[in-house]
Amino acid sequence: MTNLLDREKAALFPTYDRLPIGAVTHAEGVHIHTDEGKTYLDAIAGLGVNALGHSHPAIVAAICEQAGKYMHLSNLYLQEPQVVLAEKLAKASSFERVFFTNSGTEAVEGAIKLARRYFSNGAKTEVIGVANGFHGRTYGPLSVMDKAKYRDTFGPFLGEASCIPYDVASLEKAVSAGTAAVIVEPIQGEGGIVEIEREFVEALMTLCAKHNFLIIADEIQSGIGRTGKFFGYEHFGLKPDIVVCAKAIGGGLPLGAILSRQEIADVMKAGVHGTTFGGNALACVAGAVMLDLVKKTYMENAAREGNYLKSRFESLKQKYPALIRDVRGRGLMLGIEFAANAKQVQQHLFGKQIITNVTAGEVLRMLPPLIFERKHSEELANAIESAVGLIGQA
Repeated sequence: MTNLLDREKAALFPTYDRLPIGAVTHAEGVHIHTDEGKTYLDAIAGLGVNALGHSHPAIVAAICEQAGKYMHLSNLYLQEPQVVLAEKLAKASSFERVFFTNSGTEAVEGAIKLARRYFSNGAKTEVIGVANGFHGRTYGPLSVMDKAKYRDTFGPFLGEASCIPYDVASLEKAVSAGTAAVIVEPIQGEGGIVEIEREFVEALMTLCAKHNFLIIADEIQSGIGRTGKFFGYEHFGLKPDIVVCAKAIGGGLPLGAILSRQEIADVMKAGVHGTTFGGNALACVAGAVMLDLVKKTYMENAAREGNYLKSRFESLKQKYPALIRDVRGRGLMLGIEFAANAKQVQQHLFGKQIITNVTAGEVLRMLPPLIFERKHSEELANAIESAVGLIGQA
């Protein structure tokens, strides 16, 4: 591994702090195997990408079959894999049209362009995000975010775009007749598994009706069954006009999507927007298999295992109120906010050969594969209880 680390430093941009588990040699199901001969329980699933775990046999088979036909043609050609996946997404949601991208940040960029073009005959150009959100690292998303660690030294950003405090008073003050869109995450992932509040949803819907702007729901992390519903916004009564999704949608391959009503999608005429790789055939066939399995089995499993894990974490919070501030999330999108020991808990879990993630300062974030079985949930919960118990005794 030392040699590989040296080679990495000599070859790649220094943008990532790798997890201290060695180099990954292979992965299957809910486990990752390393060159140190260890097997880890993966409780972050590629940051939400591997919804059906690693190397799911049905996804692998679909990719191999498609690769034998063609892998890339460009969007100059009519391709059945794109149509099939778009039809499945439309059937699983309330939206009529789909545009495929390579990633989540490109989906957000496209959604901002779509909102502005939809109102291009008027004076509506402003796009508003809310504090603590994360929508990607390109300039459109960064322009509606507020966290300095993502924005510092990269400005100036997109004009007529802003980020407001996450409260009703700020929302009421910010929106106007010039607002084209407000973008929100029903559950903020990178922000620490923070759910949108009902009061904010009600105010947003009321103001939308008054000022006639579009609501964009960022479901990149919370969508495709992860929360126990197909989209996270279904938990909160939010009715978006546009939805962006990615991560799980490609079954492990790079893919994102913009979903909207037909009347909104129809403003994007031929040639005004496009992508070279978006809607790649391999990603689309993988996504179609993933979508079928999630809808048939694993969305319900995410709700069941998520409820079990959350109840375990709630009990732990009651036992150690000085250590645990909050337990948040839906389905298999969960976070435990610690007073000061999240990294310490994560390190303990590494020792137990379990992979989690710390975000938003002191939040232990968990995004397990939706194929998690009860034995995996128990292993994760027991290890966290052990870590917290050791800290509590110190």
